[in-house]
Amino acid sequence: MTQRNESDPSRFLGIIDFLQAAERLKNTLRSGTTSEGRAESTAEHSWRLSLMVMMFDRELGDCDRLKLLKLCIVHDLGEAISGDVPAIHQQGDDGRHERERSDLVRLGAPLPEDLRQEILALWDEYNAGASPEAILAKGFDKLETMLQHVIGRNAPDFDYGFNLAYGLKQTDKHPLIKQLRALVDEATRRRMKR
Repeated sequence: MTQRNESDPSRFLGIIDFLQAAERLKNTLRSGTTSEGRAESTAEHSWRLSLMVMMFDRELGDCDRLKLLKLCIVHDLGEAISGDVPAIHQQGDDGRHERERSDLVRLGAPLPEDLRQEILALWDEYNAGASPEAILAKGFDKLETMLQHVIGRNAPDFDYGFNLAYGLKQTDKHPLIKQLRALVDEATRRRMKR
């Protein structure tokens, strides 16, 4: 990445326009609830996902941490346009990935070309699980959702057992994520007994 020393007002305006549009993630609600019982936003999910990655920095080995954090930050950006699909409704190739990518292209339209291409490349990498960092990001993403299910003030008929089968494909691909998954599964089982 090249360092720019000159001021480029049109570049800066494009970035600001994008940031203002991305603010929609704060209002994009997910099906999970917070510990206080309100619906969580996609922005809150992405923030805690990034925090999780930071907390396990010591255990991440030689992965590119900056790339990993970028993947976590951009993985749900497209949801600012069409919203979130609850985990219980996600099924195979339901067109969701194409729609999210198309939404991300639309959201990123005001960005300078280099930033637009970087965000799309990161999203594509995440979606394909095409790198060690993407494998970690996908695994942490599933774990964050599961942890929210465990701590959320959920409806009385909430199916905590859903957690035990959710995201196994993504959480089985890395030893750290697999180890954390066992702990989250145990927390889920404890929550089920309440």
